Amino acid sequence: MVEVHRVPALPKASRSRAWTDLYSEKIERASATVGDADHPLTVTTAPIGPVTMIRLDGCNGTIQRSADHIGHLAEQTYSFLLQLSGTGTFSHYGQDAILQPGDFSLCNAGVPYGYASESPASLMLIRTSAGTIRDHLPSPEQFCGRHLRADDGLSESAAEMCRGVFDQLAAGLPEAVHNRVARNLLDSVATAFAISFDDLITSSAVLTGRHARVRLFIEENLREPDLSPGLIAARLKVSSRYLRMIFAAGNETVSAYVLRRRLEECARQIADPACAHLTITDIAFGWGFNSAPHFARSFRERFGQAPRVFRREKLGLPQTVGKSVAAAD
Repeated sequence: MVEVHRVPALPKASRSRAWTDLYSEKIERASATVGDADHPLTVTTAPIGPVTMIRLDGCNGTIQRSADHIGHLAEQTYSFLLQLSGTGTFSHYGQDAILQPGDFSLCNAGVPYGYASESPASLMLIRTSAGTIRDHLPSPEQFCGRHLRADDGLSESAAEMCRGVFDQLAAGLPEAVHNRVARNLLDSVATAFAISFDDLITSSAVLTGRHARVRLFIEENLREPDLSPGLIAARLKVSSRYLRMIFAAGNETVSAYVLRRRLEECARQIADPACAHLTITDIAFGWGFNSAPHFARSFRERFGQAPRVFRREKLGLPQTVGKSVAAAD
């Protein structure tokens, strides 16, 4: 049965809370904010066999799912993301995909992610269990966060099928064919990913799978100050040399990857109005840094400006306010 849920017209702060509650109830726990545009926000869910199709309309702001939201998952789920209109940035597994209409990405709900749009946008989620997706796309972890563009391979036909199936469900698709249509739908999208990222599959299945598992471990433990190549190798029961080999193809060392991801998460929180009450030092130490000077130096090298200047510009703060915030650090 197709269900439509709407966020009522409310002041901005109340709309953000209502959007958070609706997203958390109908999809999965997360924190959401709304932008300045006062557009209707709706969530439409349409189950079909082992798949739930979810359409989000009016997205204008951010959706963040952190490790705190994830907790213990009774069942791991994956979602193919299809950008329907507008532009959105999907951040997952250490990658940022700027999604235009017709673009896809893949999300593992057991790993933190973020979605942001500066103007009203619509997207669709094709959501299913880990066991089901692996029947269509083995080792899905290696595809998470990757950007499948609308003009890549079979992605256009896959997107068209997603839109068509959703419309048919809204019109009343006979339940007797739900399972068959769901299988065809997953095959269509999974095939588009497999063709476009054929190099991931043909290069080395073992190394690629290991790389995905290492990145998953890092994402889950990014806040730990002691996270290091040695600790990662020990926890995953691989040698340090093998760990370096896993990352060699990406031209980024393990330590560089960890540092980059920590800086990216710090930057997101520093620029988030919901985190304005936190000092920059609080944010840095919350993401595993244990030296304020080292964080400030690394941040400047990565983003080209000091953290306090970055915050002031992103939050639109007056210069005097920016200085007082910096003084608190």
